[in-house]
Amino acid sequence: MAKSPVVRSRSDVAEMRKAGRVVAEMHERIRAAVRPGVTTLELDTIGREVIERRGATSNFLGYHGYPAVICASPNNMIVHGIPDGYRLRDGDIISIDCGAVVDGWHGDAAFTMGVGEITPAAAKLVEATEAALHAGIAELVAGNHLGDVGAAVQRVAEGAGFSIVREYVGHAIGRAMHEQPEVPNYGRRGRGAKLAVGNVFAVEPMVNAGGPETELLDDGWGVVTADGSLSAHWEHTIAVTEDGPQILTVP
Repeated sequence: MAKSPVVRSRSDVAEMRKAGRVVAEMHERIRAAVRPGVTTLELDTIGREVIERRGATSNFLGYHGYPAVICASPNNMIVHGIPDGYRLRDGDIISIDCGAVVDGWHGDAAFTMGVGEITPAAAKLVEATEAALHAGIAELVAGNHLGDVGAAVQRVAEGAGFSIVREYVGHAIGRAMHEQPEVPNYGRRGRGAKLAVGNVFAVEPMVNAGGPETELLDDGWGVVTADGSLSAHWEHTIAVTEDGPQILTVP
């Protein structure tokens, strides 16, 4: 039986919002720096600067030995790309995933964007994945079920002609970055844990232009599409409130 998600108080959610704002600033500053010729390691440096200046800590750095504060996943890399000397090229798409901890509370979010001019097909993938995220967020209402979230994400992504990655999923979040239960990006309405005010989740669709199959790179972190097709990743940390879903990882 799926574990019931933890119920957080209003003050807990307010504290998580502080971490969310740090993540939002990391996103904002990294987005502004993305251009052809920039390395993914340089983007990681920008993320580190924001975390240090804001007095936060990284929940990525050191996680099971992970060596950076962001995941930078270009083109056919789905998630968990380690920042390195790769220089972004015109026409790439790049997914940036990062998190922060403030006073023991976690925030986690991701976005995908184009580098320079991208193809209409790549733009459609990025836009559909973001739309799938927001369809899932809209289902984070007290009384709904986690299956409603996954079903909404799946409907939008597959309805646009893309496939959902199934090996990697979203999660509850709070005092730890990854808490139970998991939040799959597929499912059936009415199934899974019932949602309550005070639940907080990271919803994160990973959507492939080709098939859903994945491969793990030799570094033990980066995950790529098995068929070499493009992949996009979007994520926010969201609280279930009396007034509906509240996105915590926005400015």
